[in-house]
Amino acid sequence: MADKNLTGRRVLALVSNYGVEQDELLVPMQHLRDSGADVDLAAVSADPVQTLVGDKDPGQSVEPTMTLAEADPAAYDLLLLPGGTLNADALRQQDTAVDIVRSFTSAGSPVAAICHGPWTLVEAAVVQGKSLTSYASLATDIRNAGGDWTDRSAVRDSSGGWTLITSRTPDDLDHFLQEIDATLTGAAA
Repeated sequence: MADKNLTGRRVLALVSNYGVEQDELLVPMQHLRDSGADVDLAAVSADPVQTLVGDKDPGQSVEPTMTLAEADPAAYDLLLLPGGTLNADALRQQDTAVDIVRSFTSAGSPVAAICHGPWTLVEAAVVQGKSLTSYASLATDIRNAGGDWTDRSAVRDSSGGWTLITSRTPDDLDHFLQEIDATLTGAAA
């Protein structure tokens, strides 16, 4: 999948410092970097980010590029919200993270969220009228927030002036990354 040229594209990934699903963070970051994109990782604090595998087993530890407070949404072409139940639950309680999501959507910039990642979108009140997917347990939250939840490997919705890319689980990463590539290059998926 690294055949897309994303040179010059900038991606911002938002996470808490504990509990992000390892593959939902590291696989997209590596894919995007291999394709030429610059990827920054913004965490709640400057401490290392401890990933988890399957929401329970320790994964790799990753150094953030910056804190949420240091991130400038206007400097990026796409926002990445990886999942992990603990990560997503903690992130949606961070006002700065919610504000960053709103900055991206109000500027018409794309957002890509996988698994539990859409919880921050729900908290930001930006899913109204959007078609999206997620980990199945978020379906009611998304519907209650006015989104149209569907059970598909990847959904790209460009309605409402901004593009939202969503996927269900790490099993859907190939489709998720195809949609991100298509969005960043302006191609049809």
